[in-house]
Amino acid sequence: MRLTEFWRRMYEHFGEVYAESFASDHVMSELGGRTVRQALDAGWEAKDVWRVVCDTQGVSTLLR
Repeated sequence: MRLTEFWRRMYEHFGEVYAESFASDHVMSELGGRTVRQALDAGWEAKDVWRVVCDTQGVSTLLR
């Protein structure tokens, strides 16, 4: 998954403003105690981060 697709899905699920806030502020134990942005910056694959977001935030099956 490319980062552009990752962010498109984030914006579609959360809305653009909240997606940015969620990605920067919400620490997730499933990402090793990191935020979405920190996990991506640390080298996590976008598809793996997206799976964690889907599993923990009730993302619609249409966006998975």
